[in-house]
Amino acid sequence: MEKYIVAIDQGTTGTTVLVLSSQLEVLSRASTEILPEYPQPGWVEHDPDKIWEGTLSTIKSAILEAKIPPTSIAAVSITNQRETTCAWNRKNMVPVSKVIVWQCRRTAELCNHLKSQKKEEFVRNKTGLVLDPYFSGTKMRWILDNVDGAKEKAKKGDLAFGTIDTFLLNRMTMGQVYKTDVSNASRTLLMDLKTLDWDEDLLSLFGVPKSTLPTICSSSEIYGKTKAMQVLPDGIPICGILGDQQAALLGQMCLEKGDAKITYGTGCFLLVNTGKEIRPSKNGLLTTVAWKIGNETLYALEGSAFMGGATVQWLRDGLGIINSSNEVEAIAREAKVEEMGELALVPAMTGLGAPHWDAKATGIITGLTRGTNKSHIARAALEGIAHQNDELLDAMARDLGAELSSIRVDGGAAANDLLMQIQCDLAQTKLYRPKILETTALGSAIAAGLAAKIWGSFDDVKKAWALDKEFNAEIPQHLRERKKKNWDLAVKRCRTH
Repeated sequence: MEKYIVAIDQGTTGTTVLVLSSQLEVLSRASTEILPEYPQPGWVEHDPDKIWEGTLSTIKSAILEAKIPPTSIAAVSITNQRETTCAWNRKNMVPVSKVIVWQCRRTAELCNHLKSQKKEEFVRNKTGLVLDPYFSGTKMRWILDNVDGAKEKAKKGDLAFGTIDTFLLNRMTMGQVYKTDVSNASRTLLMDLKTLDWDEDLLSLFGVPKSTLPTICSSSEIYGKTKAMQVLPDGIPICGILGDQQAALLGQMCLEKGDAKITYGTGCFLLVNTGKEIRPSKNGLLTTVAWKIGNETLYALEGSAFMGGATVQWLRDGLGIINSSNEVEAIAREAKVEEMGELALVPAMTGLGAPHWDAKATGIITGLTRGTNKSHIARAALEGIAHQNDELLDAMARDLGAELSSIRVDGGAAANDLLMQIQCDLAQTKLYRPKILETTALGSAIAAGLAAKIWGSFDDVKKAWALDKEFNAEIPQHLRERKKKNWDLAVKRCRTH
């Protein structure tokens, strides 16, 4: 009997579930939109119950669409919006606060305080990360300081912190399993990259009790089994967990040192596999765990831009110049490259990520003229997404001492041919797009399939992996240089405080 994998991808703006066969055939895909809440300027939250309910309903829809008997499901995997932080009561699984999303900037003051105490180098040496509100550790500290009863629950051993993978795993096993994997733990500011364990010095610095944190495991093992989920039978192994960007690196089959990918999700994330080497960045990038499978741990360099697909959502919801995200390509194509002049849009609505790490930066549009219309704004938004990634590629080349020869692309916005061509023109590097764009879900499914013995090795997986399209640079060099110059000037203006 064919064995199937249910891959859960819980993201910033929704949950997607794929049902995959052992041949990496996608039998079904279902999605549920779960939009963040913005209670104050700079704050971004989720309702944890909506995440859970949305996950259950999406699993149910995917299985119904796949038309497979639930008894044929051999494994469940989870990939998630990494740094986003949940807190709940360990006794009854009831949340104690809203979920603080990775984009949230409410802990900027705490980060600045720690920087003023000269703690950034200490933190970076242990974690590979920078002191920024992006990561989980300061979010946990905020919950302890600001949520009624949180400290008391922590003292009693009743408070549980976790990234979304831990929250879902705990719920899916009726509170019996409290674990995370190394890729997610490496995004908390609390795990030492060398020991792959919670670090006492870091816990002390951020004031987070170890008792509130899950056990750190590998990215491919049986963590527990489903229990009382209703949408899935009891006893199915949950056996593949990775943070979404590491999952995409695995889903793109970037298995060798130097392999790289860009994921176009709510944000954009560029990762390059650095093998077994923990490679510090001198150019504003992050060092992170890629995954641990078996006894082998691989690492990666990462650059992140906070506004990727979220920029297109802003065009839709904020400006109203498109009715759906899918319209942006057609409208942007109406604007000719030569018409753009000095127009540049920097989507720094939630600050700037790598390589700038400027929490105070704000979004900006420069070069507006009387002739600027919505098609020009739409194209400038796509160019802004691509320019952010181009900056990351430049930083990565400096860290690696060489340009990347090619990049694999994935995520929802990678289906936009115009955006991919703009990216290729700016980067002057070949882009390869796979047939399955949901490589975050795919990567976690691969990890689960290896743990569940659906595949014996990566070689078995490679046989089923397929390419969709290759992009090559077309833009003249002088035009590329002009666009980069306009972008650099716009970034300087958005960082003027």
